[in-house]
Amino acid sequence: MLTRIIPSTGETLPAIGLGTWQTFDVTPPRYPALQEVLSTMQSAGGRLIDTSPMYGKAEEALGNVIAGMPGQNSFFYATKVWTQGAEAGRSQIETSYRLLKRDSMDLIEIHNLVDWKTHLPYLRQLKDAGRLRYTGITHYLDSSHEALADVIREEPVDFVQFNYSILSRHAERFLLPLCSEKGVATLINRPFGEGSLFRKVGDKPLPSWAIERGIKDWSAYFLSFILSHPAVTCVIPATGNAAHALQNFKAGKAALPDEELRNKMTSYITSL
Repeated sequence: MLTRIIPSTGETLPAIGLGTWQTFDVTPPRYPALQEVLSTMQSAGGRLIDTSPMYGKAEEALGNVIAGMPGQNSFFYATKVWTQGAEAGRSQIETSYRLLKRDSMDLIEIHNLVDWKTHLPYLRQLKDAGRLRYTGITHYLDSSHEALADVIREEPVDFVQFNYSILSRHAERFLLPLCSEKGVATLINRPFGEGSLFRKVGDKPLPSWAIERGIKDWSAYFLSFILSHPAVTCVIPATGNAAHALQNFKAGKAALPDEELRNKMTSYITSL
């Protein structure tokens, strides 16, 4: 799989990860399906799993499912803090460690910038203590890109997560270039527009010119477009379906479009 460098350390990270919003908020009867998704991820060379206390039972489900799998430490664990106040934040973070069954975490992000000035110093304390490897901030709305940019300009953070897709390109205006300039890794959420892109193409076949360029399905069409931006580190489509996961991870092995093809891909989707 294509890998990208985390600028703050030089560590490489597979360019397709796994989101868990809605899809991992499940009870034990659904655990076998989640294990299949995670096994597919391992086989495909993926590592990063993105979750949050906001996602219902997702952290608990992940911790329980992965506990029964080989290679538990091969994953890159990313979760978030999403609450107001120092005491509540510390308590929530400790709960995440417990639910995910981790003594250390790869990445903790401040979800939707909630009380970030309070939580960021504590994340740095965890990092200094060896319990956390990377810090980050997140949001999912175009209207919050400037707020994310303000934090990046003011504070050193390792990761920033935000929305970006073939029909939602606001991040190209200043946020992606700023992350490149400041050496901040990027995680991309909502790559399929919460499913709206698949609904837009419906049952239409891929255009022949896309197939000729090595794009095998609509998932690869949308994900390769995102990955072709050099400031993108990792895309995190959410799914609880192993077949869909396999399609997503295969997109990380496809040839990336050049600028001419990117424009053609965008024009085609816009025209539908």
